[in-house]
Amino acid sequence: MEFAIYIPAFVALFVVIDPIGLAPLFVALTQGMTPRARRIIALRACITALAILTLFGLAGEAVLNFLGISMPAFRMAGGILLFLTALDMLFERRAQRRQGQADQAEADHRDDPSVFPLAIPLIAGPGAIATMILLTGQNGGDAAHVLLVHLVMAAVLAVVLTLFLLAVPLERLLGPTGINVVTRLLGMLLAALSVQFVIDGMRDLQVI
Repeated sequence: MEFAIYIPAFVALFVVIDPIGLAPLFVALTQGMTPRARRIIALRACITALAILTLFGLAGEAVLNFLGISMPAFRMAGGILLFLTALDMLFERRAQRRQGQADQAEADHRDDPSVFPLAIPLIAGPGAIATMILLTGQNGGDAAHVLLVHLVMAAVLAVVLTLFLLAVPLERLLGPTGINVVTRLLGMLLAALSVQFVIDGMRDLQVI
């Protein structure tokens, strides 16, 4: 099995989930908490997101079939959704929206933001869910392929957890300018990957 094909899968999930962009929000949502409380919240958020993304990775295509939606059509729709996400990243709208969600949740759930908004919708948001369904639907949904996609997703969430635990020193290291540059680079990569999803969907439908 060619494992190199899972590098784009890692990149797609990494860019959609955006661990680097989530780190400052984690700091804001857990401000004033003890290091132990922050570790517990980070772990709980990542485990919850893992469960949600695993559910959609395993059952997402069955749900689509039940609704009468073909995988190529969903692949094209997912590509368009990811392209819009890339535009948000390139023009800073995504960060502003996420900050708004975080601010609202901080007011409503000041004690424990692990499930909302960290796990949902900041980590396991619509983009990440759509990406999991798209990735697991490739290669005909082969069991080994699906397992490897979930391992890739778990690796991305491990990065999220690591950056949550290192969020404060990382934010100081990168600074606003560094985070801005990284976000735009990831946005460009996501734009290219989203266009590839659309092309793959059109090819499956024999449009091109």
